[in-house]
Amino acid sequence: MTPALASAVMPMLRVMDPERAHDLALRALALGLAGQDATPDDPRLAVSVLGQHFRNPIGLAAGFDKNAVALAPLARLGFGFVEAGTVTPRPQAGNPRPRLFRLTEDRAVINRMGFNNAGLDAYVPRLAAFPRGLVPVGANVGINKEGADPERDYPALIAAVAPHADYIVINVSSPNTPGLRDLQGEERLRAILQAVAAAVRQRPPLLVKVAPDLSEAGLRAVVETCIAGGVQGLIVSNTTIARPPGLRSPQARQAGGLSGAPLLARATAALAQAARIAQGRLVLVGVGGVASGHDALAKIRAGASLVQLYTAFAYDGPALIARIRRELLAALDEQGFPTVADAVGADIT
Repeated sequence: MTPALASAVMPMLRVMDPERAHDLALRALALGLAGQDATPDDPRLAVSVLGQHFRNPIGLAAGFDKNAVALAPLARLGFGFVEAGTVTPRPQAGNPRPRLFRLTEDRAVINRMGFNNAGLDAYVPRLAAFPRGLVPVGANVGINKEGADPERDYPALIAAVAPHADYIVINVSSPNTPGLRDLQGEERLRAILQAVAAAVRQRPPLLVKVAPDLSEAGLRAVVETCIAGGVQGLIVSNTTIARPPGLRSPQARQAGGLSGAPLLARATAALAQAARIAQGRLVLVGVGGVASGHDALAKIRAGASLVQLYTAFAYDGPALIARIRRELLAALDEQGFPTVADAVGADIT
């Protein structure tokens, strides 16, 4: 099966319960049923950051493959990089169902999954089995809802995944674990980063994933704390607890984090703000609402060296990746950029 044919069955999945549809899609991917895209990437799309060469800047965000069960098949769909997780120290069932909601009219999703995952012991062997060199792979780590000690748990998680990941992401911004977003505060984040530095001497580049709902002062504190704490990058942003005006779906009032098209403007504004504060001292990854090559280039112009997506992939399926790569090339030509690298931060003044 080709990615285009796999995408053709997406309308059938969309009539199913969203979580069941996601589970079936992940199983199909793990079996290789979505095929692969062997089209070579245009060299103009290549980016070299975080000590890695990315053949294109379009990555799969965390949350799609929490347990690292389909990373290689996902990478073969044409992504420039893939990120697995969020993984927690111990297995966790997550929040009660239903906890995943399609906002079809808005091309959006609300989730309150709650870090449901099989735990670190199941995750690490699968991450270790990923063919190194296929594309860069990231490990996204978080804490359990109960019995957590962030200064203990994040270093342990990072030590466990460090030998097998090309970069690691500390998730302190999911809205679905009580108290987690409080860890974005300057004192808590500094303590976590100090604990990581003391416990894990050898590790790949470290990134922190932040919420789009931080104030400018809050984001400035995160940026400066990350730089002081030896972090190499930020992922901007996680889902939002805000509800932008104009949402049409009857599911829009559900509790949880909103992702997809309505997040694009908010997340891109937060990204640009982070870029202005960081002034090149951090590598930025833009995520939130990306569904086209023009969306991806908007993130890049706002300061992102790399871009991630999730919700549009869930709606459109594997054919989306090749389309975005084509559209990104066309957008670069239209806007006068020879390469992706030339466009990074073009809108930041």
